[in-house]
Amino acid sequence: MESLSNSPHTFRPSKGSILSAMFLVAGTCVGGGMLVLPLATGLNGFWPSIAMMVVCWAAMTATALLLLEASLWMEEGVHIITMTTRLLGHRAKVISWVLFLFISYATIMAYTAGAGAQIASTITHDFNLPLSKDLGALIFILIFGGIIYLGSEIVGRVNSIFFIAMIAAYIGLVGMGIDEVKAHNLVNFKWTGALGALPLLLTVFSFQTMVPSLTPYMKGHKNTLKAAIIGGTTIAFIIYAVWQWLILGIIPVEGSGGLAEALEKAQPSTIFLRDHVEGKWIAPIAESFAFFAIATSFFGMTLGLFDFLSDGLKIKKEGFGKVVLALLIIVPTMLFVVKFERIFLVALDTTGGYGDTILNGLLPVLMVWVGRYSKGYKDAICVPGGKPLLILIFCFFLGILMMEIIEHSSQLISIYQVNDVFKPQ
Repeated sequence: MESLSNSPHTFRPSKGSILSAMFLVAGTCVGGGMLVLPLATGLNGFWPSIAMMVVCWAAMTATALLLLEASLWMEEGVHIITMTTRLLGHRAKVISWVLFLFISYATIMAYTAGAGAQIASTITHDFNLPLSKDLGALIFILIFGGIIYLGSEIVGRVNSIFFIAMIAAYIGLVGMGIDEVKAHNLVNFKWTGALGALPLLLTVFSFQTMVPSLTPYMKGHKNTLKAAIIGGTTIAFIIYAVWQWLILGIIPVEGSGGLAEALEKAQPSTIFLRDHVEGKWIAPIAESFAFFAIATSFFGMTLGLFDFLSDGLKIKKEGFGKVVLALLIIVPTMLFVVKFERIFLVALDTTGGYGDTILNGLLPVLMVWVGRYSKGYKDAICVPGGKPLLILIFCFFLGILMMEIIEHSSQLISIYQVNDVFKPQ
């Protein structure tokens, strides 16, 4: 097995290529996850949310660098499934497959539900035509799923347009929203509930699965790849921090149209901006930004799942095969969106609590541990600190996983007890 880090090459990255890689990382992080940030952290306050974001940024950046280290041990073209198989065995391979499907479907469901709420709100408000969130979700997935059906080239073009529009809307929103921020909304502190936001916060820094694709893109140049990962996640953190300051500064926690109500209804907080701003353009721009953010994330996740199912099930992406693949994505997504009203929030929380903690947290640590200390791969070390730091990172993600398991177990016990009380004697 010839590692990329040991391969002789004369590649010298340009500043443009480094920036391009940074933006690729940042763009993968920034997306529909921005819409859950105010919901996940709003009740705790601005500064507790920033503190928890720093922790998650550091942890997810560290595991991305660990995954980079493992990737540099492999030859070009090797991705996570093969990496986990070689370093951790076939059981890890099965876990990676299951988690990939889980994260993909759950995230697509969340984005479809969020976009459905945006479409329903816009049509109801702007055109005075009552539209349910379920119908809005169906409209979204049929139109944008249809774009996926047309192929990756069309998806790439449409996604580029939407990404540019998203950035433009973000800049416009920040510029126009500064005067709307109320300082007293930012002084709310509630540290006791801050830890509960960690699973959701992991999702907003989730990009690790594209690291093996980034490695050959930069010809295995370790320092450049490290700079791209650290720089990209830092850019994403700054964007998130400004976004948090804006939304938490405009929308109060309590009261009609507050963050507590948005959390209860599990709807994007941007929908409630109309109730708290004076500028007539802020709310439409915010809703446009939210929609573009969801759409760009939806394209990436859905296209990946489309190709994954085609390869895994040996279904050709042509003719009737494309229809089957599309139905395998659309039907389960719509069933869950219609059946579970809070799927937008629950799906993203669950992917962070289970998917990201295992696939993007625990497995990279285990791969590097086995590679360094069992197989003797000492080159391409991307994260210093040795065994103590690896143990610390592992315990962090294991702790979040345990928190999620305990929380969901408590919910199931409560449901069982309620059902038992009302069971006919």
